[in-house]
Amino acid sequence: MPKNKIYSTVHSLVFTFILMAISTFIAFICFELVANNYANISLIYILALVMVARFTEGYWYGIVFSLFSVICINFFFTFPFFKLNFTLTGYPLTFLIMLTITIITSAATSHIKIQAKQLSEQEAILNKAEKEQMRANLLRAISHDLRTPLTSIIGASNSYFELSEDANITPNPVQTTSIQDKKDALVHQINDDAEWLLNMVENLLSVTRIQNSTSTKVNTSLEVVEEIVSEAVMRFKKRQPDASLTVSVPDEFIMIPMDSLLIEQVIINLLENASVHSQSEHPIIFTVKDNPQYVSFHVRDYGIGISPDLIPTIFDGTSTRSARMSDAHKGMGIGLSICKTIVSAHSGTIQAINYPDGAEFMFTLPKEEAHE
Repeated sequence: MPKNKIYSTVHSLVFTFILMAISTFIAFICFELVANNYANISLIYILALVMVARFTEGYWYGIVFSLFSVICINFFFTFPFFKLNFTLTGYPLTFLIMLTITIITSAATSHIKIQAKQLSEQEAILNKAEKEQMRANLLRAISHDLRTPLTSIIGASNSYFELSEDANITPNPVQTTSIQDKKDALVHQINDDAEWLLNMVENLLSVTRIQNSTSTKVNTSLEVVEEIVSEAVMRFKKRQPDASLTVSVPDEFIMIPMDSLLIEQVIINLLENASVHSQSEHPIIFTVKDNPQYVSFHVRDYGIGISPDLIPTIFDGTSTRSARMSDAHKGMGIGLSICKTIVSAHSGTIQAINYPDGAEFMFTLPKEEAHE
């Protein structure tokens, strides 16, 4: 017999015996305090019977408790006391009523337990399917976003070595200076690609925290929105020191449940996405708005906007493959896919909005009441 089955049987037996003792003890107290209190004594046993049916596995515990209850009422609380008398008028009817209550209650509770188990299994299957879909989307994005910068790094490093050989062969100072400039440009390119790969690794580590959990949700704690925004903006400015950014946060003190590191990563991803892909010299507008049920975060740029054919798939990690961008090695796919994963794990929403003069990415996080 499996250990969980043994545990369930022992738990049901102990629970039944304890309720037998408690219900009989309470019945004796009522019998001593109030004379001719037979109706209330029966109700005490019926209440205990319902509890046995509800909190034990199977029908037999309730049936045994029904027999015990009828015998106790007959033996302790009906005349002649402390003697069994099966010829009493109504005794068979009392037994049948309590047995019927047991069967109906046990059937109802068993049905509820089966439904709860089925719902739990369905939820586990859905969570697993959601994780598999998320993993598939990430793999599609990674296959593009990792291969391209790595190829660029390899090509730039090979060109660097070739230029070094040319510099050793050519003693001309003018040509040597030109070669050094090209080498510096290649090193700069390698550095950019390496930083982009580092950012991607941080994204992957962020989403791994969600995939390693038992569900697609995350452990959250109440965090101050202004502090999270400040930390994310500071990290963004370290990565993009030349980016122009305007931040607007409500004056009110706002706290919402979140995983602070993950939400900071979402904000950084959206800000970097606007900085890299907008191709605009206008400042990026980052706005936080307080709503009754949620807090919304808006990243608005005044650049070239988003291609309409990318909008439906922009968050599923496949947009990089269909996009036609000169900086394709810094595609949007994996970053936005991870943003959606993180926001969804917080029970929030995320969307992209196109404008004639730019684009806006907006995500929401529910407040504590809505989150619960």
